Amino acid sequence: MESFNSSTEDFDSENERFSHIIGQNKWSDEKELIKLLAKGNEEAYRYIYRRYAPKIGALAKGYLGSDDVDDIIQEVFLRIHKSIKKFRGDSKLSTWIYKITINVCNNVYKKLKNRDTLVDFSETNNNDDEYCYQHSTEEDVQKNVINEIEIDILRKALAKLSPEDRTILYMKEVDGLTYAEIGKILDKPEGTIKSKLHYIKELLKSFLGEAFRNGQD
Repeated sequence: MESFNSSTEDFDSENERFSHIIGQNKWSDEKELIKLLAKGNEEAYRYIYRRYAPKIGALAKGYLGSDDVDDIIQEVFLRIHKSIKKFRGDSKLSTWIYKITINVCNNVYKKLKNRDTLVDFSETNNNDDEYCYQHSTEEDVQKNVINEIEIDILRKALAKLSPEDRTILYMKEVDGLTYAEIGKILDKPEGTIKSKLHYIKELLKSFLGEAFRNGQD
């Protein structure tokens, strides 16, 4: 009897594992996913929210230079819900979602571009500094200080780039999109994106070099 029970438990465990794998792969058919989204399927929407909300937030943060991107994420998903029935699958779903995100960010940027606080990469959360350093050695403290200085320099250098330049840099170097995909999102030729990215990297190197030189003076 114990052997039978053990076998049954193993079988049930294997079934649960198999069901979990199926659950992970059930959205691999993008056309089917789009059909379910068009029908308002809640599970499908939960899936794309889990998958794309962090990406949308990171892209919006890079574009606007602000950590407060919750409203942007909500607006993007509202537009997805309103427009999904019109989506014909001419591009990947991710490309379409990115394009919506850029449009939302553009609208927000136009409204806020005259505000001095729109782009501020220099802010850091120092509320926990005392806690972080309380049990650290002097060497750890020095390393943390150096890292914070370097991160601050990078933030300030990124803040000098245009919103579109930061967006291109993020999509290629962080999210790993192809030149063609970025071109579709921004309505620009693939060759333009490639040359633009090269220019952005050179410009960023220049900003960083200038910042480090000034820091050594």
